[in-house]
Formats: sequence, C-alpha cells, structure tokens
Amino acid sequence: MVKSVFSHRTEKGAQCVICPHNCNLAEGQYGICRNRVNHDGIICSEAYGHLCAFNIDPVEKKPLLHFFPGSQCMSVASTGCNLRCQNCQNWEISQTSVADARFISMSPERLVESCLEEGCLSIAYTYTEPLTYYEYVYDVARLAHERGIKNILVSAGYVNKDPIRNLSLYLDAANIDLKSFSDDLYVKVNHGHLQPVLDALLILKDAGVWLEITNLLIPLINDDAGMVKQMCHWLVENGFASSPLHFSRFFPMYKMDKLSPTPLASLLKARDIAQTEGMQYVYIGNVGEMEGENTICPVCHKQLVRRRGFDVLENYLDKGKCKYCGALIAGCWG
Repeated sequence: MVKSVFSHRTEKGAQCVICPHNCNLAEGQYGICRNRVNHDGIICSEAYGHLCAFNIDPVEKKPLLHFFPGSQCMSVASTGCNLRCQNCQNWEISQTSVADARFISMSPERLVESCLEEGCLSIAYTYTEPLTYYEYVYDVARLAHERGIKNILVSAGYVNKDPIRNLSLYLDAANIDLKSFSDDLYVKVNHGHLQPVLDALLILKDAGVWLEITNLLIPLINDDAGMVKQMCHWLVENGFASSPLHFSRFFPMYKMDKLSPTPLASLLKARDIAQTEGMQYVYIGNVGEMEGENTICPVCHKQLVRRRGFDVLENYLDKGKCKYCGALIAGCWG
C-alpha cells in the first residue's frame, strides 16, 4: 500500500480528497472507489502497481484521433472507479477491488522500461478510472515524461481541482468522458455530479493538455437534442471548439441491458447540432457501418484522414496543415 498525498486526518479517521466524494473513512473502511482505505489513520492506495489490464493498443482506441494517429500506446489499468455508471462497459474490473481481481504487479520503473522495449510512443491510463489509483499514475507519468514517453489519461474526470492540476504537469493528452450535461442525470445514472467534470476539463485545457471529449448517447437517457445543444454551447463558449468531440453509440450493457442501441439518426442529429454550435471536429464512434471517424478540414471540407476501425488508411495532413487549403488542423500530429 502507498500513502495518499491528498488526504488528512479527521475525528472519524481519515478523509480522502482525490475526488468530490471526499470519503471520510473509519479505520479499515474503503472508499467508494474500492481502491483507497484508511490504514492506521492514513488513506492508502491498495491498487498501486497492481495491473488488471496490460495491453498494447492503437491510440485511436482511446479514442484519440488528433494525437499522433497510427501510433501505439501501452494501455494499463488497475481495478476500481469512483462512479457507478449503470451502463459501464468494463464493470467486471471497474466495479471490483484488487482483492477480488487477477492482477500482475509492476513498478513504475518496470512499466516505463516495458513501454520503451515495445517501442510504444505513449502510456495510456485507461479501461477503469485511473484517478482512483492516482499515486501510481502520477509516479509512472513523471518517469515516462523524463524518458520522452507521452502520457494519456482516459477518464471520467470526476476529480478535485488540486489533484488533476498536479497530474496535468505530466499529461500530454486526455479523453474525458462527459456523461451528460445534466447534474440530475449524473446523480441518477452515474452517482456523481457534473460541475467537477467541467472544472477538470478547464484545468486540463489551461495546462495545455491535448483534449478530446466523448459523449456516449444513451437512448431516452441523455440523447435529448436540447441537452446536446446546451453541452456543445458550453464547450464552444469555454474554448473547446477545436477539441474533437466523439458521439459514441450505446449498446445494451451492465444494468442497462434492456435498452436498445442508439439509433444512427440520433448520432447524426447530435453531430449536426454540434457542428451548428461551432464544434469543428465531430466524430461518430462505435458504428462500423458508417465512416464517422474520418477527419475533415473545417475550412475547405476535404477529407484529410480516412480511417476504418482503429486503422489509419489515408493521411493528407502536411505538418499539421490541410494539404489542400493550408488550414491549421488542431492536434498533435508528429
């Protein structure tokens, strides 16, 4: 176990202040994330160095489409999550603890060496909620940064301001899962709140982290056109117009296994709304039968990057600019 920096003693025992739940724990009690425990009056992480997932992925899988396309990232996860999303696609590992999962132990130093040995451009902290094993992510990210490896955070962004500001010093890119644009829905469906996620987005943007945003459209839950418009308006008004926005198709999963998949018409409508509101790069993901993840120049509207699944088939970018009209295309293109 590793002691948490973001904690303090209380009359009850000790309080974790990594995320907005601010769990106040008695001796031996675990936080909502199942990773953090009061051990002898100190908040400790049981997940440190215990990886339940360890894979090499294309960066497009995160999804990141404007961050070194075609490159490989070493994807790692420990168990745990500080949300309780009823539609979680990785619930077998996110909604459990280290003690109840199979894992391999790997120090930050060994993980960084493995990344270099495999020739991966980046390390992605992904699959579950990386912020629940914050100390490990921070230590790996710092070492990776020193060795010239990029760091990618794939997260729901449910975190307090100081921890994410501290971690952002070593992050190169992030995909933040913006569940909806309704605090009521965050409470009902995700067991969280909206505002901390918006605060995290602003902090990451101000820190210069390359940001892409995912919004999973769930039928009859968060696919209301008015809500989509409100979300996109906030993004544009707060400086995210050039951040790629991924509308992802929902499939029945976990506690929402009785719902239908998102209709293609809903995804297309959401894309139209986002573009009308001023979002420059809008993608449709999780849909195999349509080319919703090709990059289009927002100025001349020519196709610049053609993709099939996670593969880059064609790339007509020239040093980050449109080959046809010379417009600068936001992203990290290498």
